[in-house]
Order: sequence, then structure tokens, then C-alpha cells
Amino acid sequence: MDVFYNAKGIGDVLIFPLKQGERYQTDYERFGDIVKIIDSNDKQVLGYNVFNASKYFQLEETGKILLTENLLNKLKEVFTVNDLNDTLDIDITPKFVVGYVTEKSQHENADKLSVCKVDIGNQTLQIVCGAPNIDANQKVVVAKVGAIMPSGMEIKPTELRGVESIGMICSQKELGMPNAPKEKGIYILDNSYQTGQAFDF
Repeated sequence: MDVFYNAKGIGDVLIFPLKQGERYQTDYERFGDIVKIIDSNDKQVLGYNVFNASKYFQLEETGKILLTENLLNKLKEVFTVNDLNDTLDIDITPKFVVGYVTEKSQHENADKLSVCKVDIGNQTLQIVCGAPNIDANQKVVVAKVGAIMPSGMEIKPTELRGVESIGMICSQKELGMPNAPKEKGIYILDNSYQTGQAFDF
């Protein structure tokens, strides 16, 4: 999960999005230096903007910044200082990781879909994949549930033709990588990658 900061481009504001990729009707609530952004319809929290961010954080990076445990704890302190009682119960584990396909089988209801068992280090996921080049014993990029794709799409648990799929095996194009091949197919990694490690792109 990432936060965003660009003092020269947009001012001294730390942008902390929780939801991305969809159009929302929004309302706002102010708590000192924090603006809480809310969906007008279902009242879910979409994110927070922390103004005067340099007063609270030592931010040497600009642009996209990985939300670490230390930064999350600091955010919790800033919430307290500004009398905002929201709970930041957030999974900050990497959402894009290296997976190892341990099994591949034919989908029972679709000729062009495969059902894969993918080891991501701390668990094995079942992922339905339509790529023609998917196979067992490959290292691949997995977008876990909760990942936000470059297109803005959020990865959610789903069923494809009646089979549960938890996560997505990604192509270079889906990852927005430069010079992605035009041919359809997942991104196959070489053995220099370790199963379960975060995949940065």
C-alpha cells in the first residue's frame, strides 16, 4: 500500500488513499490538519489528506511512498493529535508478490481457463487464469486481494465459471510495464526471484 507526497507539485499534503479506481460522490470532514474523504452514498472512507505534512513527518521521498509499519504508526499518532478517532487497521503486506505455480489443471467449465495453485511464500492461493502460456513450475507475478492495478481495478475474491479465484496472475501489460509484449500471456519470471518476495514495478 502506498501514500503520496509531492510538496512542489501539490503542496505540503500527504495523500493517503484507501480506495482507488472508481468514481465516487464524495463528502469531506475536517479534523484539524486532516481531511477525511467519504463516499456520499455508503459512507465508506475513501482516504485522508494530511495537510502541513512536514510538521508531522520527515518525508525525504516524493511521489509514491511505501506505507511501512513505522509510517503507519506515525499516522496513528497524527490522527490522535488531530482528534480523529478512526482506527487504521490496515494490511500493509505487499500486494504484488512473486508466486510459484505448483499445480495447473483444466477448468471444469471453460476450455480456455486453467485452475492454478500458487505458492506465495506464506500461503497457497487458488487462482483461475486464462493466459495461454501459464504452466506448472513457473514463477509469476501475483496481485493479491486488495491490490490496486495500474488501471485502477481493485483485486477482489471472485468466482470464474463457478470456481473460486483468490488473486490474479499478471501480464506485463496489466502491470503497466514499458515495452510489454503485444502477445497475450502472463509474465514469467526467471529463477533469480524468490517465492513470496515483493514485486516492485
